[in-house]
Amino acid sequence: MAECKKIATRESYGKALAELGEEHEDLVVLDADLAGATKTATFQKAFPQRHFDCGIAEANMICVAAGMSTAGLVPFASSFAMFAAGRAFEQVRNSIGYPHLNVKIGATHGGISVGEDGASHQCCEDFALMRSIPGMVVMSPADDVEAKAMVRAAYEHNGPVYMRFGRAAVPVIHPEDYQFRIGKGELIRDGKDVAIIANGLLVYEALEASKMLEQAGIDAMVINMATIKPLDEELVLTAAKKCGKIITCDEHSVIGGLGEAVCALLAQKHPTRVERIGVNDEFGHSGPAAALLKQFGLSAEHIVQVARDLC
Repeated sequence: MAECKKIATRESYGKALAELGEEHEDLVVLDADLAGATKTATFQKAFPQRHFDCGIAEANMICVAAGMSTAGLVPFASSFAMFAAGRAFEQVRNSIGYPHLNVKIGATHGGISVGEDGASHQCCEDFALMRSIPGMVVMSPADDVEAKAMVRAAYEHNGPVYMRFGRAAVPVIHPEDYQFRIGKGELIRDGKDVAIIANGLLVYEALEASKMLEQAGIDAMVINMATIKPLDEELVLTAAKKCGKIITCDEHSVIGGLGEAVCALLAQKHPTRVERIGVNDEFGHSGPAAALLKQFGLSAEHIVQVARDLC
């Protein structure tokens, strides 16, 4: 396991774009007056002629990106998750999803960990919105290494992609040579008593929970499901058959997120007991990110509690 340094995946997004920009002249980046926060300013500094600030007009930015893609460019449209997935949903659906255009959406500041910005910016509905669009790939990386690999995979994928990156710094858990593939989950820790399937910053929490559970005599499997759509069905089914009990964890509403994707698959192919950890049917509020994560049950301690009750 890599040294446990902490890096925000939005930082990784900006660095990955700059690296890819050196290799591919057809890569362009659009932003909605948030280049400093989304970290696309890193790309802007290196390639000012290929960075386009569309202003606080996210719907228009998505349409501009759609047009660029029809001219042979590979646009990465960037904004906060609340605006990229929420405010611009109609344009994402009709201008990118419906014609299945080669546009990538880099959404930063997703989830409760946005912290002090409060409920208006804490987007916990984006996975649900983007999963509902036919042909849209939906992903959320666990750390810096996976985030950079994910951006590269998104460029190489032909079709629309939605990626969510976080504001808060998270521990790096992957080695630099980690290989990421769209639609493939990662078995981080094997186990037989309960399977914990997580993505984003909750992957580290799941790993920490597995260590605590081991001390309690519970052997927990940990899976990083960075791609929410398409789901790695084979890995989920393997976990269900081996453990018989599953806990899903994502920094998203329990409605429409990773938990529902896993439940839908298992209900159809292998009925299994599933407990979903996420934001319940409620809005967040302003506060320090770490405190909010604990308050909303998005912590290793809560995962342990749910696993102990389940086992």
